[in-house]
Amino acid sequence: MPANAAERPPQSAPLPTRLASALAVPHVDHARSAALAVDLRTGRVLFARNPTLSLAPASTEKLTLSFALLKTLGPAYRVRTSLLGEGARDGAVWRGSLVLRGQGDPTLSTVSLRRLARRVRALGIRRVSGAIVGDESFFDARRTAPGWKASYYIRESEPLSALALDHGRPGGSVSTRPALTAAVVFRSLLRAEGVAVTGPPAVGVARESSAELAATASPPLLDLLRLVNRESDNFAAELLLKHLGAVSFGQGTTGAGAAVVRRVLVASGVHQRGVRIVDGSGLSLLDRLTAEALVELLTAAWADPLLRGSFLTSLAVAGRNGTLRHRLRRGPAAGQVFAKTGTTSRASALSGYVGGRYVFAVLQNGSPLSAWWCRTAQDRFVTVLASQ
Repeated sequence: MPANAAERPPQSAPLPTRLASALAVPHVDHARSAALAVDLRTGRVLFARNPTLSLAPASTEKLTLSFALLKTLGPAYRVRTSLLGEGARDGAVWRGSLVLRGQGDPTLSTVSLRRLARRVRALGIRRVSGAIVGDESFFDARRTAPGWKASYYIRESEPLSALALDHGRPGGSVSTRPALTAAVVFRSLLRAEGVAVTGPPAVGVARESSAELAATASPPLLDLLRLVNRESDNFAAELLLKHLGAVSFGQGTTGAGAAVVRRVLVASGVHQRGVRIVDGSGLSLLDRLTAEALVELLTAAWADPLLRGSFLTSLAVAGRNGTLRHRLRRGPAAGQVFAKTGTTSRASALSGYVGGRYVFAVLQNGSPLSAWWCRTAQDRFVTVLASQ
């Protein structure tokens, strides 16, 4: 099988021949790999190898989440974090507790909480007689997702919580009790703004009678998806999946979010044979996708004028940014491939668009798996398409 440029077929060779040659690399099992390329304008299949083979998708799983989020919530949607008051104001004193209620904003930061603290001072409050409570009940208590290796916890994703501060690493250290940490930090910020707090930081659930005193919100979903896809942020993906489950089904769980994703895919005509959605990031060993499903999803996003721009700009661009910033920096594919990468110890993938002409998916599984050879094949595959 040809593995270097000297052995590749000439430009005059048929496109399927050149694409097959691009994928012909050592240390990659073709029986556990799939590839599909389709002309976006005509729908014509340009190349297909095992398109319905069920494979571990690695981070191309995030494409399914992003598509469902945009379809369900829209690109302008923001995730709120509320400051609730339990009790009543008595002059400059809030007699009762203040509750930080999170909904899974992956960008919630110390800066965000400082703004809330300043808002409390602006309301004329100078003392809180009760506690500062962190409420993460919008989600369940699971800190990981089903099917994750034990080593993925913290190394690949910080502990999942509806109230996680500074990407789960306030002060640069991982917090295994995110809601309590947020309460501790907010209490300190209030004091720095001249608001004394009598009670201790705590974790709890806001009362139904609580009144919202202030709120902060994430950037628009469009920007959050750049974290998810362009930078392949596992933590952000998992928080947004739980949020999707909470707002759609009233259950802030990974399973509920995955159910929404499946429902959206089915409604959009994406074939489910060989597909198993378990988490949002693609870390789960139970996740499965097919090249066919990925291409159908990408084609549906492209065909929807309300989604196309948002979906496209969430992807990494070859040689320019995100997880593709150091790949395909020269040649016809540079700046022309918009795609989602995926890499684990047993899966490598690249799926997306070449210009406005082609949609493609390449999935490779194996144990062991050579990430370098997988990426070589992927890069050669999209270069052939870009040179058309």
